[in-house]
This record gives sequence, structure tokens and C-alpha cells, in this order.
Amino acid sequence: MARVLVVEDNPANMRLTTLLLRSAGHSVLRALDAETGLKLARGENPDLILMDIQLPGMDGFAATALLKQDPATASIPIITVSALALKTDEERSLTSGSDAYIVKPLRYQELYTVMEDLLEELQPAETRAQAPESSSTTAAPATILIVDDESKNRRLLQALLGPEGYATRTAAGGSGALASVADDPPDLILLDDRMPGMTGRQVAKAVKSDPASSNIPIIMVTIQSDREARLAALDAGAEEFMTKPVDRAELWLRVRNLLRLKEMGDVLENHQVALEAEVQARTADLKQLAYYDVLTGLPNRLLVFQTLSKALAHASAAGQTVAVLVLDLDYFKNVNDTYSHAIGDELLIQVSSRLTQSVRVRDTVGRLGGDEFALILMMSEGGLDAAVVAEKIRDALLKPFCLDGHDVSVTASIGIALSPDDATDAETLLKYADTAMYQAKQAGRDSSQFFTSAMNVEVSRRLELENALRQAVRNEEFILYYQPKVELAGGQVVGLEALLRWERPGFGLVPPSEFICALEDSGLIVEVGRWAIQTACQQIGDWTRRGIHPVQVSVNVSERQFVKGDVHADVVGALEVSGVPAELLELELTESLLMTNTDRTIAILENLKAAGVQISIDDFGTGYSSLAYLRRFPIDKLKIDISFTREIANNPDDAAIALAIIRMGHSLNLTVIAEGVETAAQLAFLRRHQCDQIQGYYFSRPLTVRAVEQLLLARTCLPTREDGTVVPSTTSVAG
Repeated sequence: MARVLVVEDNPANMRLTTLLLRSAGHSVLRALDAETGLKLARGENPDLILMDIQLPGMDGFAATALLKQDPATASIPIITVSALALKTDEERSLTSGSDAYIVKPLRYQELYTVMEDLLEELQPAETRAQAPESSSTTAAPATILIVDDESKNRRLLQALLGPEGYATRTAAGGSGALASVADDPPDLILLDDRMPGMTGRQVAKAVKSDPASSNIPIIMVTIQSDREARLAALDAGAEEFMTKPVDRAELWLRVRNLLRLKEMGDVLENHQVALEAEVQARTADLKQLAYYDVLTGLPNRLLVFQTLSKALAHASAAGQTVAVLVLDLDYFKNVNDTYSHAIGDELLIQVSSRLTQSVRVRDTVGRLGGDEFALILMMSEGGLDAAVVAEKIRDALLKPFCLDGHDVSVTASIGIALSPDDATDAETLLKYADTAMYQAKQAGRDSSQFFTSAMNVEVSRRLELENALRQAVRNEEFILYYQPKVELAGGQVVGLEALLRWERPGFGLVPPSEFICALEDSGLIVEVGRWAIQTACQQIGDWTRRGIHPVQVSVNVSERQFVKGDVHADVVGALEVSGVPAELLELELTESLLMTNTDRTIAILENLKAAGVQISIDDFGTGYSSLAYLRRFPIDKLKIDISFTREIANNPDDAAIALAIIRMGHSLNLTVIAEGVETAAQLAFLRRHQCDQIQGYYFSRPLTVRAVEQLLLARTCLPTREDGTVVPSTTSVAG
């Protein structure tokens, strides 16, 4: 026989399993949790393990996987046991390393068959010493109630049963017997059939008719041995029948067998109750998972949709208005990238709490996914009430959130759709609210927008544009233009910025302002950005091979491309394929990108810098970088944003900002470039304050490959007059 380790936290299930195993001659080791089970498995080396999957702390899947990963226990067969016949439980069990999977309630034939199959597969093992079962609890002796009107018979039966370890109680008649049963139900009753007053059959019927005592087995004892007497006793509810004088051996065997059957019945009954409770608990868990968000506890998208459908039906019958608000946190990904996903999750939990506090009890707040939430409001004043709630939510979010010692401020963009004004079905209403939310983001974020029919046109246009961009990627419709950068000290072209253009069939050359945002939103920017790096490197290599003196070419890297893609691998791959020296490639990153996941950003930039690639910060001055912050990054150049260059000669504030950027850059030994230079006055200011380079239409607009080749071959420079003033080049509008 085998030594079986049973890992089961439910006492009723443990008793049933132990009973089934012992009845087959197996010895049992018992553990109420996975941790104890692991210790027993490693210390006792059982022949087989029965592992419940639902355990406190570590579950059975994890425990099974650990046992199979441990060389000392990997060969022990494991049968995982589940209360629910879920396909996912079976798949997870087998994936974790389980050798077999069975479902509660345990059926002894199935259990024995599976055990025999697994044990037969084991190689013959050396004889093991049978360790005592790991249970510190000694079962209480069975209690037997002896009912007989003659005291000598009662004493005789007590004398026969006492040495066998049974506890006995006596009653001299039927009423006393029923009172004893009601006060403390015994495990078995020995009942004399022929008693004055209430007969044994009457007592048996009374015991069996009471649900509290109906499971107590009864042995009817009588001097009659005829067939009619036996049938009458059995009909009254007795399980066994014995004639006086009783045979000692027969009495012991009948008592033992009935008590075993009763124990089996008690265990099965307890097991069934426990199983039903477990099934109900698992069903409740599954319902919670199906309809509620795991992180916040709010209704999920499915339950929001069902709740909205019911609300719309009720509102239609009552003539009420239903408002749906779709809310999306602004720049939420920056929280994840700057701090951690754990901090981001905590923010979502706190936002959920503030949203719930901002509405009435009868309203619904749900999480649609990510950082997007939905609110369902029953309105009496239509759109006016919805606007008030939206403003209340924005106010609730104003107070900073305390997240692991950090004070984090967030805003939200909110879209509002009304029923019956905008739509009368849940799917359309949610879609319209989402459309309005997107428009709120487009309008600058931290605002709310009501849905309008005109938004449908915008949505259609956006979808059409996204589809066209996907087609453009497949058909290679993108090209690069190049805008020169000029060194002010000598006027020479010292670099080029690669600028993306789209040659859309039927539309001509599409400017980046019309499609870059769509590339970002769709995620296509990662693929297109990789293409731009590869194409720029190939172009540098082509110019080098053709004898055209190469200059450094800068390529813009978007924040999404940097975060979601693998810029380092893209750059290294492009340089290797093209054979271009790394110092001829420059990457332009926005200031806001530096604020995203700082440690990861620094690591990537340091690797690129180590490879020889130059790093430039584009649109500088529009973010929140400080001198101390910039020192952390391995950058080479700063580019003054065009918004400051535009009024640099007329606006003292812009002039002061530009001057501060120039001085800051020089203090860090960085090259400073002014972009968007279009006038002689702007150029004069920048030259006077020792800006290093300029870029803009004053010298040259972005050029085709052919036009920029001509400019490089001609070695066109920024000319000057004798008085030191500058004049625009005759090639300023080339291409």
C-alpha cells in the first residue's frame, strides 16, 4: 500500500479523502496548506500527492510547480483536485506539472483507478519504514446509547462494549432514550424492541423522523427471531437486527460496521455541504472577475454596458435623460514611465475613489480599461446636470494625489453624450461619449466636451487618415526632405535635419502637421521612425560613396517611438547596414521625452553616446528642464524652440528666454541652435548673443535630396557684407 500526502484546507474534504484512502489500505500524511505540504513532501517523500488547487496563501498550481522543479520531489506523482470542472483549472494543473486532474466530489472508483495507474508507473522502490500519520488529533471514542428496560441487560451490553473503547450511556425506557438523544445525540443506539410504555419500534420511528437524529444508526435487539419481527424492526427504521442473548463477536462486528458506515455518511454529508459552499464561493469569485475590475473594484466594461442598457430602458419608460461621461486621464503614461506601474495602479485606485465620491449613490462609475472611466448619470436637467458633474469631477482631481511619498497632479479629458438627444442605445452612446472625449483632448485636455454630430465627421476623417497611413507604410509613400543647419561663425552648412514628408496618391505632398499626430496615436510612428533612421543613414552612405562631402544628419525620435520601440537597436542596425560612421548621425529628442522614465532614458542615451551618436534636445524651452536636470543627460546640443525665435527681435520676454537658453547651453558646453530663423533681425540678435547655429527659411527651406546635394556640392554659405550685416543666400528657396 502507498503513503499518500493529502494537501487540503477544508476539514470535511480532508476527512472524506482520508477515509477513502484508509479504506483502501493506504496510509495518509495530511497538510492544511501548501507550505506545510511542501515540507512534508520533501521530508517524508510520499508515494503520491493529492493536491487541492484552492488553498490559503500559495495555491495548488504554484505548489505543484515547485515540487516538480525540485529534483528531490519531481518524480512524485501529483493528482490535482478542483471543486469546479473548469477547463482553465485543468489546463493550469497540467501546465504546472500535475500528473492527473480530478474533480470534487471525490468518487472512490475514479480516485483508486487514477492512483493505481500512477503508482504502477513508478519504479519499484526500496522498502520504506511506515511513518505514523501526521495528525496530532486523537478521535473521541464513539458513544453508544443502550436502551433496555432491564438493568441486567444494560449492564451486560456495557460490559461487552466497554473493553472495545466505546463510551456508553443507558436509558431504561423510550421517553428517557428520546430525551438522551435530544440532549446529546449518540453515534449509535442499541434498542430493545419489547419495552413497557413506548416500544423500541416507536422509539426508532421517533428518532428517524427527526432530521437532527435521523442519521443515527439503530440496532434493534429482541428475544424474537421470526421473520415478521425482523421486518417490523427494519420498517421502523433500524439498520440492524439482533436476537437475545447477543453473541459478543457478532455484536462487536455489527457495531463496528455500522459506525464505519455512519462515519462515511457524516463525512459525505459534511463534504457535500463544504463543497456546495466552495462552489458558491468560486461562483461568486467568477462573477466578480466577469463583471468587476480587479484593480479598482469598479464595474468593468461589460457591466457598464449592461447597466447602461437597463438605465436607458428605464429612462425611456419614465421620460428621463441619461448622460454618459467617458473620462480619460491626461498624460497618464507619464506617471507609469516616470515612477512605476505600481504607482500608476495606485493612482487609478485613488482616482476611482474620487470619482465615486463625486456622484450620487444611484449613479454608476465604471472602469473601461487603462486610464479610461465611464459614468452613467440619471439626469433631471439634461445636459446642464451633466456639465455640473463634469466640472465637479475636474475640481475633485485638482488636489494632488499622494503616491508613495510623491505628490502627483493629474487632469482629465471628459466626453459627454446624452440619451435620447444623441442616441438611444448603449453601444452608440458610449461611442459618442468617447468621440467627445477625444475632441476634449484635441482641444488642449483638462476640459469637457459634449458630443455633436459634426464630431462624427471628424471621427470618420481620422479613421480614413489612419487607414491611409497604414497603406502608406505598406506602399513606401514616405520620403525625407533635408533642411540645412548653418554655423554662424563661418556661415558654412554643418548639418542637416531629416524631415518626414508624405507623398499621398491623389493629394500630393502632405505636410507633417497633418499626419504626425495620427502616426503617434496609431502607433505607426515606431515603424515609420525606424524607417527614417535607416533611410537617413543610407543617404549619408550614398553621398559618401559619390564623393559628396557628408555633414551630420539629425533624425527626430518621437516619445512613443522611444518608449515603445527599441531605438538603440534601430540605430545600431542602421549604422551597421549603411557602414556610416556613428558621429555623422544625430538624434533629436523633445524636452518632454527627457521627463519620461528618466533612468531608462539616461541608460539608452548613454549607450547611444558611447556608440558615437550625437544627441540633441529639440524644442527646448517649452518644458520644465532645469540646469541641474540637464546635467544628468549625455546631450550635445540644444535647439531653441521656434516659438521663442519668432518674436526674438520684438518681444523682450522671448529675447530674454532665448538669451537664457544660450547661456545655459554654453555653461554646459553644449552647442546651441536656433530654429525657425526667417528674418535678418532674428539672425542679427542670435549672432550678437553668440548662438552657435541657425536653421530656418532665412537660409533655406527643407530641400529634396537632389536640391540639398546641389547645395552641398556648391558649398553654399551664409554670405555677409563688409559692414558685418548678413544677406540671404540666392539658394534660400531652392527645391
